[in-house]
Amino acid sequence: MNNNGKKKRFLLYGVVLLCIVASMLFIQNNYNLYDQPIAEVVTVTLKEIKNVDDATNKDELFYQTLVGKIKNGTQKDQLISLENNYSSSGAFDHHYEVGDELFVSIQSSDNVQLTGTIDGPKRDKYVLAAAWLFILTVLLVGKKNGLFSLISLTINILVLYLALNSYINSERASLLLISSGLAVFFTVTSLLLVNGKNEKTLIAVLATLIGTFSALLIAYIAMWLTAEQGLRYEEMAFITRSPQKVFLASILIGSLGAVMDIAITITSSLYELYDKNNAISLKDLKVSGNEIGKDIMGTMTNVLFFAYVSGGIPMILLYLKNGSTWGYTLSMNLSLELTRALVGSIGIVLTIPISIHTALYFIHKRSITK
Repeated sequence: MNNNGKKKRFLLYGVVLLCIVASMLFIQNNYNLYDQPIAEVVTVTLKEIKNVDDATNKDELFYQTLVGKIKNGTQKDQLISLENNYSSSGAFDHHYEVGDELFVSIQSSDNVQLTGTIDGPKRDKYVLAAAWLFILTVLLVGKKNGLFSLISLTINILVLYLALNSYINSERASLLLISSGLAVFFTVTSLLLVNGKNEKTLIAVLATLIGTFSALLIAYIAMWLTAEQGLRYEEMAFITRSPQKVFLASILIGSLGAVMDIAITITSSLYELYDKNNAISLKDLKVSGNEIGKDIMGTMTNVLFFAYVSGGIPMILLYLKNGSTWGYTLSMNLSLELTRALVGSIGIVLTIPISIHTALYFIHKRSITK
């Protein structure tokens, strides 16, 4: 690498480091951006209380008295007295220490000290630190492609927010239709930004959309034939729209990422094999594609399974702890998640031959024109 290249790299590293430091300093001193009072804990007094009312409950309760210093608003720099109860499990509460920043509601005040209640911790600096860690990891590993991946992710999040916001504000909008449009947009945008405008991208887009919508169609037919028996929509009890359509929309969006990954992996692999050896036959390419598909099919289905099931583990443990049977527990908590994982897996399996045959078709056309 020449000196100009090294200078540009160091300049880029310097700009990124400056952005990190500036953003962290800003987020640690952004109290005035919040309308709600924020207090920094300066002293903590702890008293332990054991729960002896229920012999089967081994959880312990603790009582804290806190003194915090107001960081914003008209009562800035005043002290406030707070109380906090928390359990050893920490399921619905928090243990606070000196230096923690809390959102508070001021209830009364006198000339000596304010009193109030805790509404929750201020976590924005931790969220920013995690975001920067993610960004740096993507950039270090993916470099230019990593940058385009971040741009694609940002665009997709913004478009998803706008689409869901328009759906919420419209009574006649179809979530399934909106999700279908989003699936097409996410696929095209993500693959174009990461892989560029080329033949491989076109093949991956076609394979992704065909595989995803085919899996959705199979899921719809299965639900229609079985009258949706076994699907428990209790977790959607407070939704004012059709739970079936919401569920189908979640299947569509949820399986899209895994299917897209399969499509681009197989397509890129076949084109790489062909570019390295133009004399390779289409039959050998098909065999290689099938072997690649077999290798990644199991891992990707496991990814979907663990991603969906992991969210239900706390509720599963809660149900089992309270004496529910395994059948009832899994039916109540995992029927929708397992269905999503199953449909996504079907999409993965379908996308493998679709990607192979679509790629072979374009490779065959290329070989004929040479």
